[in-house]
Amino acid sequence: MIFGLTFEKLLVIAVIAGLIIGPDRLPRYAEGAARLIGQARDYLRGAKTRVRDEMGADFDDVDWRKLDPRQYDPRRIIREALLDDPPTATVKAVSAAAILSDPESGPETTRNVDGDFPYDDEAT
Repeated sequence: MIFGLTFEKLLVIAVIAGLIIGPDRLPRYAEGAARLIGQARDYLRGAKTRVRDEMGADFDDVDWRKLDPRQYDPRRIIREALLDDPPTATVKAVSAAAILSDPESGPETTRNVDGDFPYDDEAT
């Protein structure tokens, strides 16, 4: 499926193109399309040969599936980069109820004059 086109859609497009072009010009256009596909294949084959020549013997040793960008998960990459060393310190778990009942036991908090926690309009 290329660009959301299924085989059935491509077949309908080919039939409509055949009707528009007509039976007289269809062989000439088919020959031109075949020539274009052949040139593209030769170009890609030449590019692959050139890359192989420039990279040398290392080209055959590369595992191209490992370099597929679809397999990369940015969250996993960041997690692995940040967690190179296993964490040595433990984090103290504090519940929200404990913080509200005794703000001194939890993280440092400041309250407004009304006793409410600060609210930042630009943060939301």
